[in-house]
Amino acid sequence: MSRKNNKAILLVLAGMAVVSAVVFGAFILARNVVVPKDVRTVEDATTSLARMVDKIGPETATPVKSSVEYTETEDTTAAELPELDTNAVTAEATTDLYAEIWCSPEKAGSGTDGWMRELAEQFNAAGYEVDGQRVSVRIRNVSSGLGNDYIVTGKATPDGYSPSNRLWIDMLSAKGIDCTYVRERTVGNVAGFLLDKEHYDQLVDAYGQADLKAVTEAVGAGELTMGYTNPFTSSTGLNFLVSTLMRYDRKDPLSDTAVEGFRQFQANVPFVAMTTVQMRDAAQRGSLDGFVLEYQLYANDSTLSSQYKFVPFGYRHDNPLVALPRISSQKAQILELFATYCDENGQELAKRYGFGGMDSYKSENPEVDGKTLLAAQRLYKDNKDTGKPVVAVFVADISGSMDGEPLNALQESLVNSMRYINDSNYVGLVSYSDYVTIEVPVAQFDLNQQSYFKGAVENLRAGGGTATFDGICVAASMVQDALAEHPDAKPLIFVLSDGETNSGYDLPDVEGILKALRIPVYTIGYNANIDALKKISSINEAASIDASTDDVVYQLKNLFNANM
Repeated sequence: MSRKNNKAILLVLAGMAVVSAVVFGAFILARNVVVPKDVRTVEDATTSLARMVDKIGPETATPVKSSVEYTETEDTTAAELPELDTNAVTAEATTDLYAEIWCSPEKAGSGTDGWMRELAEQFNAAGYEVDGQRVSVRIRNVSSGLGNDYIVTGKATPDGYSPSNRLWIDMLSAKGIDCTYVRERTVGNVAGFLLDKEHYDQLVDAYGQADLKAVTEAVGAGELTMGYTNPFTSSTGLNFLVSTLMRYDRKDPLSDTAVEGFRQFQANVPFVAMTTVQMRDAAQRGSLDGFVLEYQLYANDSTLSSQYKFVPFGYRHDNPLVALPRISSQKAQILELFATYCDENGQELAKRYGFGGMDSYKSENPEVDGKTLLAAQRLYKDNKDTGKPVVAVFVADISGSMDGEPLNALQESLVNSMRYINDSNYVGLVSYSDYVTIEVPVAQFDLNQQSYFKGAVENLRAGGGTATFDGICVAASMVQDALAEHPDAKPLIFVLSDGETNSGYDLPDVEGILKALRIPVYTIGYNANIDALKKISSINEAASIDASTDDVVYQLKNLFNANM
């Protein structure tokens, strides 16, 4: 071959390389650089989002229906609960004859949250006997609401139960489970509002004092932004719900007057938190002027104590201890021995750990029975959105790492949780791996849409990479389109995933867009610790749940009860 021909071939190859580089560079620019990192307006966000979704090019799946059945039985409710051993035993029994006590986390944990745990260890070492036989207690850390659910369904039952307040025990009674009080109070505590000092002073100036009446009026008028916790799981959240209803009608907290007052109040509540941590983080970022908390936690946190005023409300949290029905006389004696030991040896420790700090506080609320409490929870579910629907898109990770148990858990949890989504809401479903598929376009969650949603979830298959933020982009676009038709609706995105993003867009590409559009993104990590998803949940005050495959069904049930 001649030198001239060689030169020509080299020129052609060089030209091809240049063209390839230009094309590749243009693709990269189109994929990434078009996204402004300082999105500030809804218009900017909408424009950027449209470009990104166009580049993603989501597919739309052929709809598949599946029959929907909502037969609610004790067996199905029990199946939603995590296995009991997911709740840690923090003080182990040391004898063959013992009583197991389920204890709320502020007493069964570590450090200043370990009051009952420490006393149990001391009691177990003291050599107490019943009928000539050495005895001990086992302390299991079980949140008050979860313990109630276990007992009601019969999935598991302790010998003794010590929730934060007696409201849970009253609800057991309404379900036909009559417990026997060993102590109406083991250690004193109070629920309250935490208000920053500026807003506390403003309430006093405007209303004469900062109390429940002033707070609810200020929130209803849009003068104060409050947060509270899920009344299906949180003792303080349940107390707050009932106390707020009582505030509008003390004689009948379920009356039309009480409901209308609650709806007016709820209209100005930005979100109901899944956890106390979520509330505290929102307050520290300036998204909340106040939130609810127990006094013991407040007293043990020097930052909270220095920045906020504590205003007590509602029923006392005196941490009762009850014996469950049909326990043996020997175990009943063990519970009595342990309660006496706590009376005689635990009060100084209680003071050091922040309990008993507001012993003079007495609730102004009238007594309330368990049936009213259960009805209040149902009322909350029906009225928490104040007549405004929710537009929600679920984003399901079907990457290769989800194959097997994680995807099975995702499918089971979503199908089960459908029953807790009000049918007045608007729901869609997106799946993603390396690419994004619109499995179910957004539509009202009537029986027909539920059938499509269930069919799509059941037919998800895993494989490929993890383009999480591509899925979020498509979901956000679907939400925006739905809001154009339903402008009063509340937007939500739920991301269910197990791994870090390894393809497509990334957090910096979507962070500003979501902030401008104000779409909360709830993330559920399956056996994972996904820092990027936690960060994106924090943008608009949503929760990030680190759910194992053992308890994700229960976690999603509570998430949807609070938000859907």
